[in-house]
Amino acid sequence: MKIYTTLQMGAYHINHCEDYLFFDTSFNNKIICAVMDGCTMGKDSYLIATIVGKLLRKICKAISYKEFYARDSAGLSLDDLLKSILHELFKEIRAVKNQLQLEREELLTTLIILLTDMKEDKGLVLIVGDGVVSINGTIISFDQDNKPDYLGFHLTEDFDTWYLLQQQKISIDSLNDISIATDGIESFTRVAAPENSETIDPVHFLLHDSTGIGNEEMLNMKLKTIEHKYGLNHTDDLAVIRLVK
Repeated sequence: MKIYTTLQMGAYHINHCEDYLFFDTSFNNKIICAVMDGCTMGKDSYLIATIVGKLLRKICKAISYKEFYARDSAGLSLDDLLKSILHELFKEIRAVKNQLQLEREELLTTLIILLTDMKEDKGLVLIVGDGVVSINGTIISFDQDNKPDYLGFHLTEDFDTWYLLQQQKISIDSLNDISIATDGIESFTRVAAPENSETIDPVHFLLHDSTGIGNEEMLNMKLKTIEHKYGLNHTDDLAVIRLVK
């Protein structure tokens, strides 16, 4: 599958982009993707969103090494692999929290994490907080009324209990065109007079439209088209990962 990404600061943000994204293709027949959105009302939220991405990179490298040498995770289901990754992530965040003496307000980020098995043509996505998932043309928006759940709320809980209670989980049976995005994708607003009278649905254009497929800068080019041709811009930070077969 081809992987397209974009990470952009929102028009209403000045100092930092509080979103972050990560993907890894080092697993056998698997791709792991994640987008994070730091809480604007938190403290230095760009930091925890980035840290989560870096920790996921570390965790995935360790698991892929084990898979290569011992085949430890080769037989795991996507759900078991996802649980293993998140379990390690919780432990790593707790360690960082203690090492840096971070406060709760510095640990608030959402997480959408996607695992795909290319051989089995299946996927699994877990949404902690809010954001948007697109599965082969179907948009699913997770909106928690501007009060999203955050990983930082649950670090002191028993992990197995927390994982069992997660309801925002979707199984995917066919991997044709899959996207995950932070909620900034729903924040487009008019910022300039459009070049013409046509209208556009930015979510559809970014996550479904095939224009530019094959160009690794496809999503960035689409954002420029939305802004300069249609006069729209996203006011919130935006992170998107799109996988196309």
